[in-house]
Amino acid sequence: YHDCLTPAVILRNVLENPGWYTQYTPYQAEISQGRLEALLNFQTMICDLTGMETANSSMLDEATAAAEAMTMSRAIRGGGKTFCVSADCHPQTIEVVRSRARPLGIVVEVGDLSSARIGPEVFGVLLQYPSTDGTLRDLSGVCSRAKESGALVTVAADLLSLALLRPPGEFGADIAVGSAQRFGVPLGYGGPHAAYFATRAAHMRQMPGRIVGVSKDSLGRPALRLAVQTREQHIR
Repeated sequence: YHDCLTPAVILRNVLENPGWYTQYTPYQAEISQGRLEALLNFQTMICDLTGMETANSSMLDEATAAAEAMTMSRAIRGGGKTFCVSADCHPQTIEVVRSRARPLGIVVEVGDLSSARIGPEVFGVLLQYPSTDGTLRDLSGVCSRAKESGALVTVAADLLSLALLRPPGEFGADIAVGSAQRFGVPLGYGGPHAAYFATRAAHMRQMPGRIVGVSKDSLGRPALRLAVQTREQHIR
């Protein structure tokens, strides 16, 4: 996590601007169009930076987003029992993935994936970009080998670095996750820090979290709503 300084003009006119939120319960999200507009802006930014076609808004933190990507990869693949994790991922991410995998019977293998074999029993791969020590590697080769075996690739990427680096969607990633704290969320004594989660349009219905979409109201005017999901109190 990185400390940040939020300029007062941003704090007052964006974060404290009541036009972006209401006191109404977020479970009736369509009542709060300002909140949905802010979330739609967030989703759009994530898609632009990651090179993915769709994003949610959002997850708890990078580690739990990676764990959700693991279970999503297994559901999409429809088989396999092994999830390969690069040893240069953040240590807290590796631990959360292991904890989530244990009761699900998933085997988590942690190691150097730069030249390792990715067999048919592997349903997913997790890579860090840049790595936890800041090393920047070309991950396209790993992505190609994973695709050949039918495994899905998740890239945990530093969101701010993607303003300069090649986005994961361009070198073969199926899912991109990471922390949005780098974009100015105060430390807050350890949390919470919103994480992003983005994927390809073909996998949208398997993606966890909430998705804001653009629609029309009864008078034909542009309106925002929660999309795709079928959860209670959400509009499909």
